[in-house]
Amino acid sequence: MKIAITCENNQVFQHFGHTPEFAVYTVSDGQITDKKILPCGETGHGALAGLLAEDGVELLICGGIGGGAQMALANAGIQLIGGASGDVDDVMHALIEGTLNVNPHFQCHHHEHEGGHFCGGLEEKHSCGSHGCGSHGCH
Repeated sequence: MKIAITCENNQVFQHFGHTPEFAVYTVSDGQITDKKILPCGETGHGALAGLLAEDGVELLICGGIGGGAQMALANAGIQLIGGASGDVDDVMHALIEGTLNVNPHFQCHHHEHEGGHFCGGLEEKHSCGSHGCGSHGCH
């Protein structure tokens, strides 16, 4: 099975649509048999699901992701685990061991309206421009 994790500097990148690369792992019989870095280049939100599908990825782990990207992944037949953070190798090992902890409030709806929003478990209404979205899984 191929599993991709949004990645920058070996850390889970928190904005799926802007991830610079994916760490792609091949897992067989509960063991990592291969790891490679898949650069995104100029690929934007809409094409990332296709890039992953083209590489044979079956599961994506990310920090935050919007509804449209979730639909694109589902349409490409790619399962999703959102709300992850930390070192990508540690996340991968935790997934294999069944101990992966994720933030269940990983979806942000900022693309859908402009007057501010609630996201990532933050209780106050805000604009993504007013804080570091990557710090709480806002995409």
